[in-house]
Parts: sequence; C-alpha cells; structure tokens
Amino acid sequence: MSEVNANIVDVLLPQSGMGMLDGEIVQWLKSEGTEVSEGEIIVEVEAAKAIVEIPAPCDGVLQTIVAAEGEVVEVRAVIARIIPKG
Repeated sequence: MSEVNANIVDVLLPQSGMGMLDGEIVQWLKSEGTEVSEGEIIVEVEAAKAIVEIPAPCDGVLQTIVAAEGEVVEVRAVIARIIPKG
C-alpha cells in the first residue's frame, strides 16, 4: 500500500480483489498540505462497483495528490505522496 523513497512515502493504489486491475479516484478526503494520521482514510476509490477506502500509511503531511478525482489508475500506481513525521 505504500513505498518509502528517502523522506517521501508513496501511497499506492492497493489491489482489493483478485480481478482488480484499476480503480477510479472518487473523492479525496484530505487536501494537499494537511496533516494525516496513520490509518486515517484519505481517499475513496471505486473498484469493481465497490467503494474502497484507502488509509494513510503513516503520520505526516499529504504533500502531493498525484491522481485527481475522476481519474482511473492502475493497481500499485502512485496516487499520493506523504512527508512522514520525524
């Protein structure tokens, strides 16, 4: 669900089912520059007619939203970047 690159944590679109190849970003619940807590839901994604809630993988600041609302992204694609605390 996340990948660490130095001081940035990439938030990846997880595969929530065996046949899931992609998902559509439905709604960002947090905006760029806001603090997030590990486990806090930051975005909702529609995959296979179901809404999947994706949590923040760590405490930090949501630096960049890579995938916009309405965008369809592949599984394991980077959808956001977080600057971790500490």
